[in-house]
Amino acid sequence: MKLSVLEHGHINEGRSVQDTLQETVKLAQHADQWGYSRFWMSEHHGSGALSFSSPEVMIAHVAAHTDRIRVGSGGVMLPHYSAYKVAENFRLLEALHPGRIDLGIGRAPGGMPIASRALNEGKSSNVQFFPQQIADLGGYFHEQLPEDHRFASLVAGPSVPTVPEVWLLGSSSEGARIAAAQGTSYAFAQFFGTPGGEEAMKHYRRHFKPSILNDKPHSMIAVSAFCAETEEEAAELARSNELFFLRLGRGLEQSSFPSLETVNNYPYTAMEMEQIRQRRSFSIVGTPDQVKDKITAMAERHEADEVIIASAVHSFEARLRSFGLIAEAFGLKQD
Repeated sequence: MKLSVLEHGHINEGRSVQDTLQETVKLAQHADQWGYSRFWMSEHHGSGALSFSSPEVMIAHVAAHTDRIRVGSGGVMLPHYSAYKVAENFRLLEALHPGRIDLGIGRAPGGMPIASRALNEGKSSNVQFFPQQIADLGGYFHEQLPEDHRFASLVAGPSVPTVPEVWLLGSSSEGARIAAAQGTSYAFAQFFGTPGGEEAMKHYRRHFKPSILNDKPHSMIAVSAFCAETEEEAAELARSNELFFLRLGRGLEQSSFPSLETVNNYPYTAMEMEQIRQRRSFSIVGTPDQVKDKITAMAERHEADEVIIASAVHSFEARLRSFGLIAEAFGLKQD
């Protein structure tokens, strides 16, 4: 099974943005050496706790500091942007790093409404145009826009012989429907905890229509996983992420990713403890063998070809250890 890394660029409490970006590169380099297939970075706006506002910039930087691993966006929030400009950005990245670039795209705003208004100031953003934007990306990447297209003669430069992989990211049946209709690869965000993931993935595979982008379906699930030598240690690693998502769900402003000291001092209510218990039910936490078994079972239930792992841990050293243990458990080919 192909395993990959999904990096959100959390700014850990007590650390700086510069620290976060340097650690992202180190994590990517280790993932490259350990045999992970992809390293994706997200897009978020107006958040004090997340550092990636421009995944395109991060892709260029990380790809330049790694050798083999595919590097991509998880993902670009396409409704904010021109499909033409996104195609230009990713063709340039593909020219710099042939055969190593992934374009993951999403429909979500990636931030609070005020950030969306700022991103779209002076223009309209309508998710109803999203399927057409995907079709336009395929046309630009392959230089095969329909003859009656409004920009039929336009080339998204630079013109290169290779093409980035295009993935639609989603957490609902609607995303699966669009991915199947447009013939993109599809990644389901299981770590959000949204119900209906197995049905969405099965709908994608059964209703997939071959396109200029893919001749057959290709799917992946994004899971939250924490691994250590003991179950107790692994559960401790997950606690900061649990508090982060608890605050996120309540719409609280967060300036950093919480430390274990903050977690231990947080005055949890009974309702909040139940919410954390629910999050634990769809997270993967345990020893290497346990994590391997759980990831494998989850991939089988979702009929996923690949798995991408999100693992936000306050201690960078413990986070590296977690990803290293998972790579060893799966027997990934290491350099």
